[in-house]
Amino acid sequence: MNKTYCPSLTEYKRRISREVKIGDLPMGGLNPIRVQSMTTVDTMDTLGSVEQTLRMVEAGCEYVRITAPSVKEAQNLLEIKKELRKRGCTVPLIADIHFTPNAAELAARIVEKVRVNPGNYADKKKFDVIEYTDSSYAAEVERIRERFRPLVQICKQYGTAMRIGTNHGSLSDRILSRYGDTPLGMVESALEFLRLCEEENYYDVVLSMKASNTQVMVQAYRLLVQKLDTEGLQPYPLHLGVTEAGEAEDGRIKSAVGIGTLLEDGLGDTVRVSLTEAPEAEAPVAKALIDRYTNRAQEARPIRPLTSPPSPLSSGEGKLALETDSKKLDASSSSPEERGLGSEVPIDPFQYHRRHTHEVANFGGQNVPRVVADLSRLPRLEYADLRAAGHLYSSFLDKFQMSDLGADYVYTGERPVPFMLPNGLKEVVAHRAWMDAGQRSDHFPLLTADTYLSNFPKLHPTLNFLLLELSTLDADLLAQLRQDRTVVLVLETTNAHAMPELRRAFFELINNGVTCPVVVRRTYTLESPSQTQLDAATDVGGLLIDGLGDGISLCTDLLPEQGQEAWLRDIDQLNQLSFGILQAARTRMSKTEYISCPSCGRTLFDLQETTAMIRKRTDHLKGVKIGIMGCIVNGPGEMADADYGYVGVGKGKIALYRGQEVIKKSVPEEQAVDQLIDLMREDGRWMEKELLEEPVAG
Repeated sequence: MNKTYCPSLTEYKRRISREVKIGDLPMGGLNPIRVQSMTTVDTMDTLGSVEQTLRMVEAGCEYVRITAPSVKEAQNLLEIKKELRKRGCTVPLIADIHFTPNAAELAARIVEKVRVNPGNYADKKKFDVIEYTDSSYAAEVERIRERFRPLVQICKQYGTAMRIGTNHGSLSDRILSRYGDTPLGMVESALEFLRLCEEENYYDVVLSMKASNTQVMVQAYRLLVQKLDTEGLQPYPLHLGVTEAGEAEDGRIKSAVGIGTLLEDGLGDTVRVSLTEAPEAEAPVAKALIDRYTNRAQEARPIRPLTSPPSPLSSGEGKLALETDSKKLDASSSSPEERGLGSEVPIDPFQYHRRHTHEVANFGGQNVPRVVADLSRLPRLEYADLRAAGHLYSSFLDKFQMSDLGADYVYTGERPVPFMLPNGLKEVVAHRAWMDAGQRSDHFPLLTADTYLSNFPKLHPTLNFLLLELSTLDADLLAQLRQDRTVVLVLETTNAHAMPELRRAFFELINNGVTCPVVVRRTYTLESPSQTQLDAATDVGGLLIDGLGDGISLCTDLLPEQGQEAWLRDIDQLNQLSFGILQAARTRMSKTEYISCPSCGRTLFDLQETTAMIRKRTDHLKGVKIGIMGCIVNGPGEMADADYGYVGVGKGKIALYRGQEVIKKSVPEEQAVDQLIDLMREDGRWMEKELLEEPVAG
């Protein structure tokens, strides 16, 4: 199987795409990765749309998208454009089209780019299970061709660019019948439209594969690139985005996990971060994600090639040929094997499979990934301080209460905790401290590779942690690890090209038959919490997306003189971030997930206010997924795998869904949240919030 999907797995190289002109600001080719967002004002509100567009441009948007749900909104795009140009704003405008080809054909004569969704542009989406014969399927494709061809011809005539934007949740019944609700279905949906564009010799096309599920989203983009390459199609630019990412920290983490994973491999020509917030808030997040790669190639250290595996391997894994030296990983190579790609990749980049590991304590095997909170730099530790690791101490009850975001382990370094830890929390200490404390059975040592390989080191009988980097993995260490069933590896790197180096280390383990669980550890320099949030979600989330990693440990380089409270605040933020990354990568569900759209001119209620209200009532429902959609376009399809849905269907009217089935069609907005909760109660998914008997100490 050809697994080629990026220029290099080890060097930072941007995929060189075809340049597409969008007004006076081209995308793709050697141009910078562009930032864009979408207005939320009613498109018929000309001045409101203009003012919001100007704020978005000021915030960093290079393209602005505006919804055109019908012909009248498409016509008003001209008035918006005239007013913007009168004010000296030349930002390219993009018309967002769903269901209405006639609106698209009008808009294409006005704006610089149109976006169409192949799942609902001229296709059907009724959530019907239809059995298509080859002839009936071909007839449907031909019908779509005839409906789509006029738009292509207009775009070609007017020099208007087009985005063919597939959404995971709005695949047509026809596509679902043949490919299922899969990344392949998403890709084929777009390729049907793309092939018609090429038949018309029209190439000003941008492609996107959006989903709210980050695993599906990443797999679809990778598969799209692979399909374009193998079918000999043009290397069209990619618009990256996680649809319906949500709001606040969760929305940013989820966006970074999906978008950042692809940026790491050099994919992407424009980014839109979809937050349930004002659109001005989206551009700075997109820019922060993009800016990390401005000097990546110059700042990164070369990543060493893989060593040859021993023969025979003690595991069924890793029998594939290995990558060549990283110096040969050049995008101009004619053979995927020469680029360290293709059949040499020991994972499937297009389908999620968790790396096979043996179980050590509660790591690896079928266990969820664990969170290790780093408390090692705290000058002192008291009961109340464990709140930063999610373990809440009540002095009134003299006991701990663990939250759903309670760390599984704490690392205390050379200063073990001076009191008994709460049930469910375990402690990792430096090997020297473990030895000095009498090799306690309830402490677990962290060793360096040198200590581990020394003659007869003292080890815990069931669980030991081994700190290492890619450079540490030599033949002697790999040979010992193949035999040891007590070791959990703690993998770290200081390389600016961090995620690919960590991934290379996992490949080394797989190819050498090492099945030890691995905790990914990352330390970040003093930056704003928001930047650390994005960087960590990219570095660790990108590995988790590929099934690599059995735990996460994050820390920053705060200095002791910055004070105990600063440290505790930092630990608390990193602990919450760790759980957020695991949830965003769909590897451990520890809290309610909100799949909420970012709002636009189609929205039928105040999305930010409603999302906040629903979150306030339901944020204690661990693992429940709730879709909050402003209109039927972003309704049952776009919320894809949500357990419950809250969808605007008219002014003041809400439809409530169980999965993709509508349960109540027209609920007054003021009653809708209560009835949503009643629906959960009927299903046995509802529980009341627990109240602490006393405020937590500290």
